[in-house]
Amino acid sequence: MKNIMKSITAIAILALISCGGKEEKKSEGIQIGQKPTTTETPKEEVAAATLKASETIDLTNKGIGPIKNLELPATVDQAMAAKGMEVYKNKCMACHKPDKKFIGPAPTGVLERRTPEWIMNMILNPEEMVQKDPIAKALLMEFNGSPMANQNLTEEEARQVLEYFRTL
Repeated sequence: MKNIMKSITAIAILALISCGGKEEKKSEGIQIGQKPTTTETPKEEVAAATLKASETIDLTNKGIGPIKNLELPATVDQAMAAKGMEVYKNKCMACHKPDKKFIGPAPTGVLERRTPEWIMNMILNPEEMVQKDPIAKALLMEFNGSPMANQNLTEEEARQVLEYFRTL
């Protein structure tokens, strides 16, 4: 009787061991009717994740503020740009250097990355832009949380500064 119980116990233990612990191996090959799976991140997503806010290009966002639509003429108005350079020197150069990152981003080439409306709205309405505009928020984070000061420029002065940016 003891031998029968030992035999049944041994068979039960062997049965449990043989049933458990198996791992199902997945086939790495492509099967008909199924798309291959990948864990790699697409190159576009990697590029977007590694680009700084100051380097991203968004030519659709017009920003938040009084400027809804602005058409720039094909040629630069040199007189307006000269006035814009003076405004820029007096109001903006404390934080923005034309060709290099400083407290804020460099304006050189900004029209290749942002719409004219976005630029003007950022100049005229920096507080609301930083609160509600995704690009402005990202720029705030990139530049160590230093918000752009509202210099209380008029629309005409902001337009002159924008024209100056076209010459950079």
